[in-house]
Amino acid sequence: MELKNKKILVTGGAGFIGSALVRELLKEGAKVIVYDNFVTGDLSNLEEVKKEIKIVKGDILDPNLAQIFKQNKIEVVFHLAAEPYIPACYERPEKFFQVNAYGTLNVMLAAKKAKIKRILQYSTSEVYGTAIYAPIDEFHPTNPCSTYGVSKLAADRLCFTLYHEQKIPIIILRQFNVYGPRETQPYVIPEIITQLNKGKELKLGNIKASRDFTYVDDATRGAIALMKCNQAVGQVFNMGSGKDFSIKEIAQKIAKLMGRKNIKIKIEKQRLRPLDVEKLQANYFKMFTLAHWEPRIDLEEGLKRTIAWYKQNGSKWLWEKKIVPEEKMWKEELKI
Repeated sequence: MELKNKKILVTGGAGFIGSALVRELLKEGAKVIVYDNFVTGDLSNLEEVKKEIKIVKGDILDPNLAQIFKQNKIEVVFHLAAEPYIPACYERPEKFFQVNAYGTLNVMLAAKKAKIKRILQYSTSEVYGTAIYAPIDEFHPTNPCSTYGVSKLAADRLCFTLYHEQKIPIIILRQFNVYGPRETQPYVIPEIITQLNKGKELKLGNIKASRDFTYVDDATRGAIALMKCNQAVGQVFNMGSGKDFSIKEIAQKIAKLMGRKNIKIKIEKQRLRPLDVEKLQANYFKMFTLAHWEPRIDLEEGLKRTIAWYKQNGSKWLWEKKIVPEEKMWKEELKI
């Protein structure tokens, strides 16, 4: 499928990956509509392209979502909107299921009513849990270790069944960890950069856990490559770099790039997860074979670009600027 001149809606398009995807879609010549509730996403992520896109404030739980799709003549959907931050799922599991599972069902059924030509569902490597074997391929057993992972797996199974049962043209992308500029949550890489910007001491959780990190520009290229691939419809794809690094190794690499010598790492109990994933490493052979995608930016180069962006943008992430009391956040959500 060619994306040029297609009307493409990106749910969660003001977020970290979503906003990067929007910029990449514009390069493809697509007509982009961003659909976001702006709880964690922000218009500042779209500042340089806001005149080239249409922005619709809304929620994926909206029962009138199909009408919104029809009104905007949407042809293609990239579904990224979600409750994404794992530490928060321990406190509000109901919200995670409501948004990630039921919200996804609402998007898919709305897409059917609006006769959308193709949908890409953003899933996660967290559905696998700790690697039983590595690298992890699409046949690896699913054993999520958090409510977040379970809610995303529920969405996966919904999408798989809806493709077969309702003939909804869905592609499922299981994205391994992504990093880069404009991160909207205090994930481990931006958290380490922030702490090392202030000094040599790091307060972290499970530093032995290893993850497969993909630079955000590579990740958005991959999502677009999948959407263009006619053979991808109805299938599940892993996307990652194929290499994993421990959190301790990541901290050491960032410290070296930021000129911090002899760093000290302190393990904080409150940063340890109740049931943590110890190892994630992607096998992206299926992506490579069908969508002809492979990562171009290695970890060191990606970290250099991320640190440079951080310093050029006031040495603060969006999540540091948008910290609000939990009660206020829910009041804002209820207005939508």
